[in-house]
Amino acid sequence: MSGDSLVEMRGIHKRFGETVALRDVDFTVGRNEVVGLVGDNGAGKSTLIKILTGVYQADAGEIRYKGRPVRIASPAHARSLGIEPVHQFGSTVDELSIWENFFLGREACRHLGPIRILDKKTMREITRQTLERLGIHLDDIERPIGTLSGGERQAVVMGRAVHFGGELLVLDEPTAALSLRETERVLEYISNVRRMGRSVILITHITRHVYPVADRFVVLERSMKIADVAKDRITRKELEDLIVRGRLEAERI
Repeated sequence: MSGDSLVEMRGIHKRFGETVALRDVDFTVGRNEVVGLVGDNGAGKSTLIKILTGVYQADAGEIRYKGRPVRIASPAHARSLGIEPVHQFGSTVDELSIWENFFLGREACRHLGPIRILDKKTMREITRQTLERLGIHLDDIERPIGTLSGGERQAVVMGRAVHFGGELLVLDEPTAALSLRETERVLEYISNVRRMGRSVILITHITRHVYPVADRFVVLERSMKIADVAKDRITRKELEDLIVRGRLEAERI
């Protein structure tokens, strides 16, 4: 197994009753890499990621994180390792401000003798600086997050994941409900996350969204991996054909 890999999943098998959801799937993510996990609905993408993030346990196979074997027992365990699922809007509260959402459940405090006081100044400054590094410049971080556009809210959630130790961000269909302009912004934020030294798994079936930002594509079909190919070895049209038809000169890739 490669020492350059952040995550390695080998021989992953999962069934639900009589239904085989994953059959002997290998999946790796390198350090500072964006991997597009693609395939049609029902291919097994979500099941694979739920195993990686501790929602499900594999029936067979192994997972290594930073070269060490791990059994990811829960979503909390995954987060403690640095694996951060980024949900589109489900982890924000519309009525709270941008900075309050950024630190939701992880508030920074300072001590005044035995008393702990929220350090609002620090939280505001960290929120502003992190979002600027992602490429989003907001005039007023006191605004309720519910007033932001979809792409801006995605940036807040990604920034929060990065700040709190996320080394691998897992984005499941992050652009599915966004306009073309908002989609372009989110793809820019993903590229900036990579420039910050993090890795990203981008799960989608929309090739025009994943192709511009991914370094490599892993294609699943009917519970099996059918391709693992670097972007410089496949065109977007070929990737689309592979997803739709399940074949594309497989020996070449």
